[in-house]
Amino acid sequence: MEMSQWMDADLHREFVAEQTDAMRLYTAPDGWVERYGVDVVISHKTDAALERMSTELYLWTLNVGYTFRRIFARFLPKQNADREAPRLMLGDAATNLQTIATERMLRYGIDFSAGYSVGLFIDQRENRRFVRDLAPKTLLNCFAYTCSFSVAAASVGSRTVSVDLSKKSLARGRENFALNALPTNDHRFIADDVMTVLPRLARKEEKFDVVILDPPTFSRSHKGKTFQVESDYETLLLAAIEVVAREGHILLSTNCTSLDERALEVMARYCLKATRRAAAFHRERPLPDFPRGEGASTLWMRMR
Repeated sequence: MEMSQWMDADLHREFVAEQTDAMRLYTAPDGWVERYGVDVVISHKTDAALERMSTELYLWTLNVGYTFRRIFARFLPKQNADREAPRLMLGDAATNLQTIATERMLRYGIDFSAGYSVGLFIDQRENRRFVRDLAPKTLLNCFAYTCSFSVAAASVGSRTVSVDLSKKSLARGRENFALNALPTNDHRFIADDVMTVLPRLARKEEKFDVVILDPPTFSRSHKGKTFQVESDYETLLLAAIEVVAREGHILLSTNCTSLDERALEVMARYCLKATRRAAAFHRERPLPDFPRGEGASTLWMRMR
């Protein structure tokens, strides 16, 4: 059996040594396997893929000496509307469906019952590290979900603003602050439409050293207003440029397959020209646990 696509034991030890236990273990065209603390999620397109990856997972754990508590299976549908929460495949059904994952000593809550996404996007690991290295005074986290970027920034002394339509996601974000013993006094959590909040912040002349733009491919506000990445990202970036500080950074990120890093840069250059601003671009180093082309497309802009 070919096991070369699975994470090798040395890389797994490196992750553990830096106190990271959330990672991609295996990637194939028909699915992938990820570790979140003591639990594993197998994301699969077919039953055959699930069976194969389950068998190979057992062999891999024997090789690296990792013992998991539970396995969850998550079906990968063709349509986002058909997404469902992972189902427990192996383990005690009576145990809590929540756990904690660690990334470079920071703790994040994972909830396998909350929906398709479990609470932490591990393909943003290096971007969160970059935020911690920057140690910005202020950070605006748009489409914040469970506020992982806000936690990373707060851990190095930043004041943050987290914006998301979902009050539940922001409540989980507050829990992530508590997991890391971070007080929320200097942090705002705004349950509202990002496209409404950005102009409001601009009118108040608020500026941020870092702005995170990692929108869902599609979303609908409580008032029925829709956001579609392919048609609305440009408008989003134009609004974000109005609130970024001089020499500040903007993260452009998306999981939309039709928007790769090159397309993000073309769009960013157009927006800079439209706003008569300038910026330098850079990408963080590749993720060692993700094959090239897998995970979110991301690009950093440093404003001039």
